[in-house]
Amino acid sequence: MLRPIRVHLVYLEGQVKRVALLAVVMLLTLAAPAAAQEGRRISVGELLQEAATVNGQVVVVGELIGDYGFRSDGSMWTQLNGDTYAYDPTLEGGPLTGGNVGVAVRIPTAIAELLDKPGGYRVRGPVVRVVGQWEYHDPHRGGESYIDVTALDILEPGQGLVEHPNYLVIAVGFVLIAAAALLRRGSIRARR
Repeated sequence: MLRPIRVHLVYLEGQVKRVALLAVVMLLTLAAPAAAQEGRRISVGELLQEAATVNGQVVVVGELIGDYGFRSDGSMWTQLNGDTYAYDPTLEGGPLTGGNVGVAVRIPTAIAELLDKPGGYRVRGPVVRVVGQWEYHDPHRGGESYIDVTALDILEPGQGLVEHPNYLVIAVGFVLIAAAALLRRGSIRARR
């Protein structure tokens, strides 16, 4: 005779929770190289251009930007940008090239909690390699297209960016102010 077995969930607290979380992340990180070989390597731009024809696992590299939107289903949503600004931010002297190109990613909370804050103005988010299932117009998520991440490698941690003054713009501003003052002075004299 078969009897049902009851399983009681124990909520982990404190140090045990951190160790368990670290163990899960380590397992996912160790599994990433194997999973990466199974997925198609593709850039964010290529993924967006070929969105309807891409099927299965993908491997994409980029910078996590925007906000981290944690959900009650144990996931976190954010944007993965794969443009040149991820590697060469303009505040660090990088050129203005191309547009901002990104794709939505859905990451398990266990992984997401260990990430540096996402990129934005004066912050470069973590540059990551994600492995996951490409979901094109997922009917279960209101038609959203996104990468459902199964593994993530942090290639470069997030970092603060320092905005340096543009001395040329400051100098031109002072010249224009001086020119306006001289013109004003000349117009006052001409009225007398």
